[in-house]
Amino acid sequence: MPLSPATGREPIHTRKVTCEAYHRADDLIDIEGHLTDVKNYPVPNTWRGELAPGTPIHDMWLRLTIDHDFVIQDVEAVTDASPFQICPAVTVNFQRLKGVRIGPGWRKVVHQKLGGVEGCTHLVELLGPMATTAYQATWGLKARKRRNQKRRAQDEQVGDQPPRLLNTCWAYSDAGEVVREHYPDFYRGPAPVKSA
Repeated sequence: MPLSPATGREPIHTRKVTCEAYHRADDLIDIEGHLTDVKNYPVPNTWRGELAPGTPIHDMWLRLTIDHDFVIQDVEAVTDASPFQICPAVTVNFQRLKGVRIGPGWRKVVHQKLGGVEGCTHLVELLGPMATTAYQATWGLKARKRRNQKRRAQDEQVGDQPPRLLNTCWAYSDAGEVVREHYPDFYRGPAPVKSA
């Protein structure tokens, strides 16, 4: 269901963030993020001259190459458009993420390595959705492997260990329907009502 109808208005700014994941031939995973910011009116810029409506103020790319344990093996950052000539020079700092694992404490590590004048606000912001894209991508790869091995795609538990996603969001609450249906051994909600 879309948002409710808005009152009369005109567009002024559009930020687009796209994240894509690729399974490489060497079994690593590339997570690519792309961010653009455009205005719907002319923007004066000392370095680039006046930017026509729809011309990107920011046009930035980031690639993280990760292994299946979410450890960053390689990083590439590119700034194609920015408001200042000096902005692209900071992209080399993103190499500091090599060897870092995407997981608990991710935002803190990113802030330590690339916060403030050590990074680019926009590229750092892009790392958030790229991290969740990494989880979505690797989960999908693991599910495909399980299906190929004739296992149920949703079976993430090992022995008596709970599924990794248990209690990580509303849908995976141990008191909810998804867990009751797919992981009954870990369901902690009310007993289902039996029809007479």
